[in-house]
Amino acid sequence: MDLQKNFVDSVNLFFKEKGKEWLDSLPELISYCEEKWSLSMRDPYTLSVNYVAPAIKEDGTEVVVKICIPGEGFLDELEALRLFKDQGMASLLDYDQEKGIFILEKLSPGHTLAEISDHAEACRCAAHVMSNIIVPAPSETRLPTTKGREENLRRTFNQNPNGFGPFSKETLEKALNVFTYLNQTIEKYWLLHGDFHHYNILASEGDWLAIDPKGVVGEIEYDLIQYMLNRLPDHNVYDVTKTRVDVFTEELNLNKERLILYGYCHTVLSTTWTVDVDGSYEGNFHQFVAIFEKMYASTFGKSIEDRLLEDEF
Repeated sequence: MDLQKNFVDSVNLFFKEKGKEWLDSLPELISYCEEKWSLSMRDPYTLSVNYVAPAIKEDGTEVVVKICIPGEGFLDELEALRLFKDQGMASLLDYDQEKGIFILEKLSPGHTLAEISDHAEACRCAAHVMSNIIVPAPSETRLPTTKGREENLRRTFNQNPNGFGPFSKETLEKALNVFTYLNQTIEKYWLLHGDFHHYNILASEGDWLAIDPKGVVGEIEYDLIQYMLNRLPDHNVYDVTKTRVDVFTEELNLNKERLILYGYCHTVLSTTWTVDVDGSYEGNFHQFVAIFEKMYASTFGKSIEDRLLEDEF
C-alpha cells in the first residue's frame, strides 16, 4: 500500500514503533471499515497523522472515514465531538473506539479556508466559525488543559538543563514563565477546538464549519495560535501575523496581550514537539518565537521579560 511520505514521516516521528505497527495495519483497517459500514473508500486526503478519506455507502451517502491510532488522542477527540454536539462543525455519525475509527459527515463543497488568499477576509471567516463553536468548559472532562501544556514544557525544561533543539535554557525558562503567568490569571475557561486552522475549516452550503476538534480546556486566545502558524506567505510573515492578531482581537473581542503571549509560549512548545533525534526541527514554527517577541515589544512598549518582572510566580 503506497502512503504519502509526509504522512509516514509524521506518524513515525510522533508515535515511534507504535506508529509503524499501525501503518502496517492500515490495509486491514480499511477493509474492516468497508465491511462494517458497507462503504467504498476513495483515495485519502492530504494526511497528517491520521488516515482520512472520503467514502460512499451502499445507499449513495457520502461520508468521511477517519482512522486514528487508538489511545488518548482518539478518546479526547471523541469527548470533544460529544461536548460540541455538532455545534458549528461536521457531525459524528458513528465510531469504533477499540480500533480508533470515526465515521463523519462529509461537508460539501468542502474546500478549505486556505483557498481564500486575502488574509484579513480569511481571518474574519475563521472568527465567525470560532464564535459559533465556543462554549464554556464543562465542570468535569477528560480533555487536556493549557495547564497540561505548561507542564509538558516544564518537563522538557527540567530534562534538558542545557537547552533543547534550537532553544537555550533561558528561552525555555522564559516561555515556561509566560505559560505559568497566563494559566494563573485565567478568568474563564472554555471548551476549545484544539487544532483550529485553515485546513480544519471547510465550506458547507454557504457557510464555514470546523472539522477535527482535538479538545482542550483553556482561553479562546490560546485556541487561535495554531491558525497563526498555518497558510504562511513566502514573505512578510510578520505583517500577516499582525493582521491576523488585529482581526481576531477585534472580531472576537479578545485580549491582545494574552493572545500574543500565548503565541510566544505555544510556539516554543510546538517547536519542541518537532525536534527529531538528529536535532532537526520545524522552522516554520520556530520563526514565530521571534515574531511574537517583536510584536509584543512594538505593541506594548516593553519586552516580555519586563512584563514577567511585573508579576511574581
